[in-house]
Order: sequence, then structure tokens, then C-alpha cells
Amino acid sequence: MLSCLEKGNYKNKFCMRTFNPSLMGMLRMAKSVQRKFVAVDPAKCTGCSLCEYVCVLEKGEPLWNPLRSRVRVIRLTPAFNLALTCRFCENAPCVRACPRNALAQSEEGFILVDEAKCDRCGWCIQACPYGGISLHPDRSSVLVCDLCKSNPEGPQCVKFCPEEALELVTDDSVVTKKWVTAMEKIPANIEKLTNLVKRREWAALFEEAEGRAKRLSEKLEAINKKWSYKLK
Repeated sequence: MLSCLEKGNYKNKFCMRTFNPSLMGMLRMAKSVQRKFVAVDPAKCTGCSLCEYVCVLEKGEPLWNPLRSRVRVIRLTPAFNLALTCRFCENAPCVRACPRNALAQSEEGFILVDEAKCDRCGWCIQACPYGGISLHPDRSSVLVCDLCKSNPEGPQCVKFCPEEALELVTDDSVVTKKWVTAMEKIPANIEKLTNLVKRREWAALFEEAEGRAKRLSEKLEAINKKWSYKLK
């Protein structure tokens, strides 16, 4: 006789009562775990790369080098910048692509790397549809975000972004909408900048630049306060 689970009677009360308790616990856990990932709003991102350096500090990398970051900044144009990181895909393609089984996915969705098996072939990088994984410059391993899971404050790149361009989201469609909106604004932003330069309205340009510089300085001071022993 087929079990309730095999029959698909998930909503039948009798079936639910006859489930194995451990299976019930797994189902409740599956419902409670919601995929979250760090997303960027290109309309706010200035390409300052502070998120990359914060990531390197948080992960205790020996060198303050953005190539060791789990988040990558991509500067496509002066008016359009991106920060890419892992989106914790269900049935992650990077894991399926690895020919040496060096990658695994935890119940929470995090990508786990077995450095003893990784040979830096790069297949996982090619398989990732979001540019969220990269080779470590020194080790036989890859770099992939884990949302700073050991830090109760959560992702530090989000916390220290001076323009508040990074946030935790749960839906890919939210990211797509922000990217499309930002791209649609590019012509208007370029026209605005062009007109300011033509009219030599430097005060407006300086005011905006000074505002960004001030916000960046405040975050740098906060970084120095938290990780000063690493920056000496």
C-alpha cells in the first residue's frame, strides 16, 4: 500500500498524523527556511568596491585584496554598476556542474566547498547564471557568499554600503525590476550630467560628489573602528 506521502495526500489530516515525526519536522523546516540573498540596486551603486573590502575583512583573508571577496563589483558604465553574489539557487547548478563533487548544498541553501577535492577547473563558475562564484586567487577553492552566517549582524556588505545599494531579498523578480529600472534611467542621467557640464554648474556636481564622499568616509571610519587591528 502506498504511503500518504507517496500518494501526495499532504493536506489529509489523518495522513499528517500518521507521518513519521522526523519527517514532519523536516517539512516544517522546509517551510520555515526562506531563500535570501544580497541584491544590488544599480541606481544607487557607485562602484566604490567598499563591499568587496568589507567582505575580505569579515572573512579574515590575509591580504586586503578584492580578488578574495565573495561579492564582486562590476562597472559596466560610469552610470551603471553592479555587485554580484551567490543567490543560493534551489538545486544549485554550480553543485551539479562540479565533476569532482567538491561542492555541496546545505539544508539552508549555502554552498559548501571541499578544498581537498577542488581542482580549480572553473566549471562551477561557468554554470552559475548570476556570476556569484569565483576562484580563490591562492587556494584550490572557490569563493561563494554565505551571508556572513557566523555573524549575528548578518551580511556586512549590506551594513557598510555607503549608498545603501545592497539589501537582502527573497525574489529574483525584485532584482530584475531594479536592474531594468536603473537601465531605463541611464539616458536621462547622462543627459542631466551633460547639461550640467555644458552650463558649467559645478556647484551641483560638487555637492553630489561631496555628499557621496562624506557617506563613504563615515563608513570607512566605522570599518576602521571595527577592524583597525587588521588594517595596521
